[in-house]
Amino acid sequence: MEVYVKGWLAALLLFFWLVPAIADVRVAVISDLNGSYGSTRYRGDVDRAVQRIISLQPDLVISTGDMIAGQRSSPLLGQSQLKKMWEAFHSRVTIPLQDHTLPLAVTPGNHDASAYGDFHREREIYVDTWRHHKPSLHFIDDAHYPLYYAFEMKNVLFVSLDATVNGRLSPRQKTWLKELFDDYAQRYPQKILFSHLPLWPVAQKRENGAMFDEELEKILQENSVSLYLSGHHHAYFPGYKDGIRYVSQACLGAGPRKLIGDNTVSPRSITLIGIPDEGMPKVQALGGKDFDQPIDIHSLPEKIESEKATLIREDLALPALER
Repeated sequence: MEVYVKGWLAALLLFFWLVPAIADVRVAVISDLNGSYGSTRYRGDVDRAVQRIISLQPDLVISTGDMIAGQRSSPLLGQSQLKKMWEAFHSRVTIPLQDHTLPLAVTPGNHDASAYGDFHREREIYVDTWRHHKPSLHFIDDAHYPLYYAFEMKNVLFVSLDATVNGRLSPRQKTWLKELFDDYAQRYPQKILFSHLPLWPVAQKRENGAMFDEELEKILQENSVSLYLSGHHHAYFPGYKDGIRYVSQACLGAGPRKLIGDNTVSPRSITLIGIPDEGMPKVQALGGKDFDQPIDIHSLPEKIESEKATLIREDLALPALER
């Protein structure tokens, strides 16, 4: 099966994202842009992806983490090098988007803000740099920005969660999320959450790299969350589990991976999301050299099976959910 879809079908797949009358809020998602430990260099794919996003003029850009190549354990990266790495990222991604008035909402990754104690300096610099590059958004709760926070855009509630280490989300964050939903969930028909680690694994050699958090999933279910976005696995897969729609992002940097049960390396891509006033958001990934080729969902496995979860490819789950 061809990975990319071309011609008239490609145009049709993008239609629901590009037309404002159908997509009230249009979002582009990028993830895992980093190269080797300590590097200040980025692949040309990063530049081409940024230029493609600029040409599409979304309402919002989301990064699901790993923007720089930190978390080197021996020797630890020094403050000077870490700042150079962030300067490189801002020059290649943040500033070009800002110059075109495209807000960038970020969430911490293990390679730029790991919560493991050895990397406390990297986490502190992450917080500092993003407080200096805070986007112009209508924040609902930014007390813990840029780690976990919430903002609104039209009829959509967006929530970043701080998930950089394997295992369940912290009780403190889950309490915060429950209180946030108690106050705001009923106001917004669409709720989009994003973090670096996913709840459930999708990629080979990342089988243990997830939250495995049934309590968090229950919170999502009880509050009718529309979409949960994640990075870390370097492979694109839009799927459903127990009524929740999850989208794992492909990487733009080093190390594309194979989905569990697949033999094909996931191509580098960006994800586009068109969110209507009512109904389900439309999701489409764009790959190819210039990120102008929609990825054919039928080229992906029908389901992702791991020890603790099975995710059904969204086109196979959606018809039953829409009945």
